[in-house]
Amino acid sequence: MTAAPGRGARSGGPAGGRNTPGGKAAGRTNTGRKSTGRKSTGRKGAAETGGVPIAAQLPVARVALDLQPAHLDQPYDYLVPESMAADAQPGVRVKARFGRQEVGGFVVARLAESDHEGRLVPLKRVVSAERVLTPQVLDLCRAVAARYGGTLADVLRLAVPPRHARVEQENVGQERPEQERPDAPPGGGAGQEAADRSTVPGGPGTAAWAPYQGGEAFLRRVLGGDAPRAVWSALPGVDDTRRGVDDTRPGGTGTAGARAGGAGPANAGGSAGSRADARAGTPVPRWATAVAAAVTACVAGGRGALVVVPDARDVARVRAALDAAGVPAGPGGHVRLIADDGPAPRYRAYLAALRGQAPVVVGTRAAMFAPVRDLGLVVLWGDGEETLAEPHAPYPHARDVLAIRAAQADAAFLLGAPGRTAQAQALLASGWARELAPARDTLRAHTPRVRSLTSVELARDGAAAAARLPSAAWRAARDALQRGPVLVQVPRGGYLPVVACARCRTAARCEACHGPLGLPRADASPQCTWCGRMAGGWSCPECGFTGLRSVRVGSARTAEELGRAFTGVPVRLSAASAPAGVLDSVTGDPALVVATPGAEPVPSGGYTAVLLLDAAVMSGGTHLAAGTEALGRWLAAAALARPDGQVLLVGDGAPGPSQALVRWDPAGFAARELDERAALGLPPAVRVAAVTGDREAVAAVVGRVGLAGENVLGPVEVDDPSPAPVRRGGAGTPKSDRPGAPAAQHTLDVARPVRTVLRVPLDQGDELARRLRASMAVRSARRERGTARARLDPEEML
Repeated sequence: MTAAPGRGARSGGPAGGRNTPGGKAAGRTNTGRKSTGRKSTGRKGAAETGGVPIAAQLPVARVALDLQPAHLDQPYDYLVPESMAADAQPGVRVKARFGRQEVGGFVVARLAESDHEGRLVPLKRVVSAERVLTPQVLDLCRAVAARYGGTLADVLRLAVPPRHARVEQENVGQERPEQERPDAPPGGGAGQEAADRSTVPGGPGTAAWAPYQGGEAFLRRVLGGDAPRAVWSALPGVDDTRRGVDDTRPGGTGTAGARAGGAGPANAGGSAGSRADARAGTPVPRWATAVAAAVTACVAGGRGALVVVPDARDVARVRAALDAAGVPAGPGGHVRLIADDGPAPRYRAYLAALRGQAPVVVGTRAAMFAPVRDLGLVVLWGDGEETLAEPHAPYPHARDVLAIRAAQADAAFLLGAPGRTAQAQALLASGWARELAPARDTLRAHTPRVRSLTSVELARDGAAAAARLPSAAWRAARDALQRGPVLVQVPRGGYLPVVACARCRTAARCEACHGPLGLPRADASPQCTWCGRMAGGWSCPECGFTGLRSVRVGSARTAEELGRAFTGVPVRLSAASAPAGVLDSVTGDPALVVATPGAEPVPSGGYTAVLLLDAAVMSGGTHLAAGTEALGRWLAAAALARPDGQVLLVGDGAPGPSQALVRWDPAGFAARELDERAALGLPPAVRVAAVTGDREAVAAVVGRVGLAGENVLGPVEVDDPSPAPVRRGGAGTPKSDRPGAPAAQHTLDVARPVRTVLRVPLDQGDELARRLRASMAVRSARRERGTARARLDPEEML
């Protein structure tokens, strides 16, 4: 079978069979001529290639094209013109003709001949001679596409940032070739200093891991080039990067509102002097110091490291800890890679890692595919945060990507978090990773006292027990303010994020999307928290009343109330919706710090008390991970308290996570959670695929899977097939506050999207992904009507 004129020849590949090249694409159809039975050598005369001379050596380039349709997900073969022979090497960007359009892609191989039996066409041009796609990253992208049932093109779009021509011309010639890399630690003085800090007994590196059972052994193995895998329960506490030791004294440096390691060209690997000075003395969580120690050991062993964290504030904290550990920003040290920096800084950081100029990459989700040379360690912190789940197809999670990468590269793997997810516990239960945790006596010595103020305990207060801040919490905050700052964590950002009718208490909803109404300010009109539509003329649909009352109280209203209750005490507000935004750190001076989950600033010396308000709201979600998510957010805030401080959980939270917080036992809670999910057949004890879209389209996709042993759930109607993720720092609306439309909207509404869930045992997960991808490819080739979107291992099943 020959390729259509003007189209690159397919080299064979997954999903689609004869439908793949023969389906309609780019306005062209396959000619359907009979195969000659001979392979194409690529050695065509000038007349056969439009007058373009072809390369004498390896004349065929195999190209992964950036094509959206699933049935075209395979590499294609093209001829290499003689003028491009030197530049068209594996890993470079090229342009090639596909049908009637010119499509971008990456060369993945150079061949002496093609297994295609028809005519090949030449490449159009080489976009850049920079080999931005390494063989290791290509293998990783293929594995991720296979695990999530996606296309290679979709994963490559996530892995390789868009080209920035000006940045590409910077520092040309400074790349260290692979064969010239020394056996000694990279980075010269920085590497030697890191080696000293990692190997001296009792130094900052070993001290950071000494409290953990097996911690020093893990560090030694990383230093020696081994590939241990660990799930890590980090100790609470705050360190001062000026000394690399625990800072328990108030009065440290405060950089509230500052953004350490801001965006800009210098931030991606240039001179580090001013940035290091800005980060010097910054208080950081103890987990960041431990991460820096592990990275330091890896660098001292002559290998590179990759650290992925949920947001830019965590990136700044790890970078501050790395500066203190002797791995500064710049050549031979570390580089920051986050998407929010913009195209130029992101591409500059990517090239610094690609060219071997920076052995360490620290970044957010965008960095999980970074081409770190000689990768010896991957670190993921806070895997339960939604920012680590990719919102674009094929929706990979950083935890799975980095686990695959560690296995492929034979690199060490370290997964840590304030709490523990069921997925992290599954890694331990399967034996794939080992646990790093402190002994119980060590944990007691480092953790503050935790007390749960439930309605039963506060019953003696009478009517005052129903107050949002009961008298016991008020007294604890008042006493703690004599010694330093007090943190107040509030689940919701804004002023009044959810309101209801003041007379009959019917929930106030938007007339357009049925989302909950809220008040952004005390003097503002009601506004939908989903679509943003104003509802100034709202009246209750049940009783006609126009007055509103609060259902949920946000961080801004809480700060206002605390300011009245504690006169003369400074009140700091840290939230995405706050005027000053999210604060990075605060001083050790007495103050009330009101923050949303994930937006808690790090205090110098730690907080003297931590109040966790609205426990029922935080832990009352209906989604699958509601319990582990609530416990993780409580522990993240409580970890910033001093060892002699106290933590008060206010409200009737769910018993499981509340008791686990009092015991400071995220491992035990995650183990019970995993056991319950295994008994009920819920992920991660099983593999799950969710297909969402029009009813007929979903039925067709699911019907073609036909996997023995599969369990089909649904279809069920869904309100929003693509809900917006909750952002750290209080932005967005949590899952528990996104109820569906009123019941009347569900009646006889055949146009509503539906979702069907396929559930299979773990050992059939790869086959489920393969068949689902093949079914989507058939749908694409046939141009079936309607919409359908498939997702493997979704955060929510229904």
